Amino acid sequence: MTDYAVGDVQGCLDPLLQLLETVAFDAKQDRLISVGDLINRGPKSLETLRFCYGLGDSFKMVLGNHDLHLLAIAHGVRGPTPKDTLDEILNAPDREQLLSWLQQQPLLLQIGQYHVVHAGIPPIWDLPTAHRLAAEVSSVLTSNVAGDYFHHMYGNQPALWSEQLTSPERWRVITNYLTRMRFCTAEGELELESKSAVKAALPYKPWFAHHSQRNADDKIIFGHWAALEGRDCGNNIFALDTGCVWGGPMRLMNLDTQEYFHQLA
Repeated sequence: MTDYAVGDVQGCLDPLLQLLETVAFDAKQDRLISVGDLINRGPKSLETLRFCYGLGDSFKMVLGNHDLHLLAIAHGVRGPTPKDTLDEILNAPDREQLLSWLQQQPLLLQIGQYHVVHAGIPPIWDLPTAHRLAAEVSSVLTSNVAGDYFHHMYGNQPALWSEQLTSPERWRVITNYLTRMRFCTAEGELELESKSAVKAALPYKPWFAHHSQRNADDKIIFGHWAALEGRDCGNNIFALDTGCVWGGPMRLMNLDTQEYFHQLA
């Protein structure tokens, strides 16, 4: 059995299928792990969602900001933006089945020695803390107050974590760390406007550039940050979003060998 992790698909199903063919992916024994943002902006969001759903236990994922945005639209919190490509999903006859499945996916996932997250882990959290807080939000998403969560999900404040925070602000900042973060301070204060590869006004740095509460041998796989173009982020930090939906390649990683495979759309 081989585990493969893929960067942000965002509805670009064809390069994903080509990558799986390249590595001779066998759904009977291999697994595909997504770093989130399965859908939106690309041409085949509905087909991508159906394909991944159809893989059953051979597919694992974490939720990304675009996945959560789709769920918020489905809950009636807001309408699609002009850039969204979600109408096919929202109007599909199997919409409820697909969206119910999507809403049950976690925000942080451990696959063997790897921890998979969409955006990153703030430097103020060790991995047990990150998993605990991710599970806290996941429990809300699968509860009868999920609609309240989506109603309060959008926003950049609070920008700094405190254990004393209460819902809905507590849910929002956990979600922002795990699904939207690029830059933060060493104390974990978020800067959510900048999207460049490495530059933001000091004291903000890429989340992985700070001294962290994590152990040096903790392996983190993340997506979300297309501007990084998959560059080396340091020991045991693996960036998989190479901007396929923006004209770059899609990246697939063999978790056993740490070998990368790339495919243009």
